[in-house]
Amino acid sequence: MLAQVQSAAVLGIDAYLVKVEAFLESAAPFFATVGLPDSAVRESRERVKSAITNSGLDFPIKRIVINLAPADIKKEGAAFDLPIAIGILAAAGYIEEEMLPHYVILGELSLDGSLRPVHGALPIAVTVVKNNLKGLLLPQENAKEAAMARDLDVIPVHSLTDAVSFLNRTKTIPPFRMDMQKVFARKRNYSHDFQDVKGQEHVKRALEVAAAGGHNIIMIGPPGSGKTMLAKRLPSILPALTLAEALETTKIHSVAGLLPHQEALITTRPFRSPHHTISDAGLIGGGPLPKPGEVSFAHHGVLFLDELPEFKKNVLEVMRQPLEDGHVTISRALLSLTYPAVFMLAAAMNPCPCGFNTDPGHMCQCTGQQIKQYLSRVSGPLLDRIDIHIEVPPVKYQDLTSAAPAEPSAAIRQRVEQARKIQLHRFRDVQQVFCNARMENREIKRHCIIDAAGHTLLKAAMTRLGLSARAYDRILKVARTIADLEASADIRHYHLSEAIQYRSLDRLQH
Repeated sequence: MLAQVQSAAVLGIDAYLVKVEAFLESAAPFFATVGLPDSAVRESRERVKSAITNSGLDFPIKRIVINLAPADIKKEGAAFDLPIAIGILAAAGYIEEEMLPHYVILGELSLDGSLRPVHGALPIAVTVVKNNLKGLLLPQENAKEAAMARDLDVIPVHSLTDAVSFLNRTKTIPPFRMDMQKVFARKRNYSHDFQDVKGQEHVKRALEVAAAGGHNIIMIGPPGSGKTMLAKRLPSILPALTLAEALETTKIHSVAGLLPHQEALITTRPFRSPHHTISDAGLIGGGPLPKPGEVSFAHHGVLFLDELPEFKKNVLEVMRQPLEDGHVTISRALLSLTYPAVFMLAAAMNPCPCGFNTDPGHMCQCTGQQIKQYLSRVSGPLLDRIDIHIEVPPVKYQDLTSAAPAEPSAAIRQRVEQARKIQLHRFRDVQQVFCNARMENREIKRHCIIDAAGHTLLKAAMTRLGLSARAYDRILKVARTIADLEASADIRHYHLSEAIQYRSLDRLQH
């Protein structure tokens, strides 16, 4: 007696189909699972047996062998509980097999036969559609997420009994439907707004430039100057997520089990702020079966690293590759996975160990050597990958007590979106380039042309500050963004002048 059930598993942020084969024969009772199962999959035999019994069904007292194909990829998680149970019942003759080839089945079983939600419902639903299967049978809690895939019958079930009744056609369960456009068009609600920030107008301007061009930014200032407060508001001025970006972002969070409860789609840009004690695997991703890290959770959003010099040096250095390439590749003995990591890096740091080197209201106790050592904790190659360095001074008393309303995020975002539209049109024929920060040498030479006055100004800055070739490119990219904010086709000398001012750390180190 053999039965086959379609299921699926996640690999990276995508999914692949898994065929669950259940074979029963009259022999001494035995239960084996093969096909590279992990411990959670092997333990499913106890959950499956209890769930079948407690659902009022007879568990076959036979030799049972479960094969998970393809057998050369390691299977993990409890999502195979339901397809294994269905396979056993189908092989035992309790379930009609007519509907089994058309549905992918997944779900974790409780001992009483009820179903618990699983990770990765959205990428699995997308894979089901790509393979031209009719539908997906899964726990009720995952229905909203899975319904984001178009042209798919999502069948939500509460228990093993519901699944058996549906497959035997003794119970009708209508497909779960979601209006994707309605969910996506839901108003973005940000809990932080630039309207709450008093003063710091030049820092707000730098953040606006960073958002308009997708540039990485670092803020340098004493404690209490508002660096973290400003960084938390950066996502509120970024352009709205496109539907494709929202789906890709949701897939990453779904695979990791970080999708908010009852949320079908992530519609606002992520903001991730890991603690400085994080490991390189936590930041980049890793594990025996590689999982995404913070750089991938921040995909299409902002990764904020507060107290940047306090991070371990090896942790910061492994971030250089995703900053350049926009993805992370994690290699292990059995497989190699690539996770997307297109994010804006926002960082903050003090100007010295005590924090008061640039604060006129406090006396700095650090020696020149201590300051130099502190700044050197962040390597030059990493700083070269950060386009904008901006000093954040203490907030003045008159700014704190001012009753004048500050500019809201919505007004800033409108200007940012206009600049991004110019860039999208400019790079319409260039793959993987959607904003100025992603330009390569070819695009820089074509779109960042400066006149004689600009060359003279930039040469003087390069000589005085000892800037690298990469810093030269960063200045041109930022100047291009500043020109775009003014809807200027040409880069003027004052655009370059402002871009040069956004190299504060270069000035501090020279």
